[in-house]
Amino acid sequence: MKWPKLILYRNQLEFNAHQIMDLCNKRNISVAGVTKGLSGHPEIGRILVEAGCHWLADSRMDNLFDLRRYFPNIPLMLIRIPMISELPEVIETVDCSLVSMKEILPLMERVCRSKGKTHEVIMMVDLGDLREGLMGDEIDSFARILKSCPHLECAGIGANFGCFGGVIPTPDKLEQLLEKGKTLSECLGKEISWYSGGATSSLIRVEEGSLPKGINQLRIGEAFLLGTDCTGERDIPYLSQETMILECELVETRKKPSVPFGTIGADAFGNIPSFIDRGVRERAIAAVGKQDLRIEGIRPLDPGVRVLGASSDHLILDVEEADTPLTLGDKVQFRVNYGSMLSLATSAYVKLEFR
Repeated sequence: MKWPKLILYRNQLEFNAHQIMDLCNKRNISVAGVTKGLSGHPEIGRILVEAGCHWLADSRMDNLFDLRRYFPNIPLMLIRIPMISELPEVIETVDCSLVSMKEILPLMERVCRSKGKTHEVIMMVDLGDLREGLMGDEIDSFARILKSCPHLECAGIGANFGCFGGVIPTPDKLEQLLEKGKTLSECLGKEISWYSGGATSSLIRVEEGSLPKGINQLRIGEAFLLGTDCTGERDIPYLSQETMILECELVETRKKPSVPFGTIGADAFGNIPSFIDRGVRERAIAAVGKQDLRIEGIRPLDPGVRVLGASSDHLILDVEEADTPLTLGDKVQFRVNYGSMLSLATSAYVKLEFR
């Protein structure tokens, strides 16, 4: 056995996958199942494929290499705009990429030609979140260059919401995506297939029936994995939030003052800490730290346990009021949010265990 571990409950993940696919299928929305939250783990890929996801999507080529080995016949999508340095691997491994720079198109065309392959691209436009994407007046020049690349097929248009600027995918924003898609089709002289209307944050539009007609693809990860929508600040009511827990082992328990004593400087991460004097308290240290996770995104499941902070390898807990007394070697469990899940799944020091 190895700790810390991120324990994943297969039945709950399968439940979420089928619920989301049923909802989207009824509205003729194609779904790309995003696996990056669990670093492209093949088991989450299997769950998504068996539920009916039309693509598997990830932001990292290392994850996509693994997915291709496990799922040789499933279309793969790269959802981080590609680096020039990785184009040979992208063209060899991935079926579709999200692109936002017209300058990369001739480079992709050259690699496709050398490998005798064709490649689909989805043109990303910026609708206010200010992450990746063309501005509206760039569509014509993008299309002109794309038309000169016979090995590249423009599969559609897409937009990102909520990941940088926190912009919500309101119906009017999605109508703008449809309008820009029509402009792209006119510039290309042919219809595009996909209007990729965002990610988990766009599910609320499907639920409410306010998704504009014509938006026919979503790229969903968080809702499958956690049953939450962090941009909308909600637990999605028809999904399970009991999909995973972080379990850690305690390496120290003892009474200690609640305020450090001595001359105070910055901590290991350059912050000046501050503390509330609550007297001498029972404290515990779990063997996990900031190298492994965002501690702001965890919530203790053990009643009476409180997170005080962390260094790179140590999670400091107040366990004075724990319902069950804790001692050396005991295990403590935490619910995780999206950011903490992402970092835990990426850490080489955390085991992922499906149950």
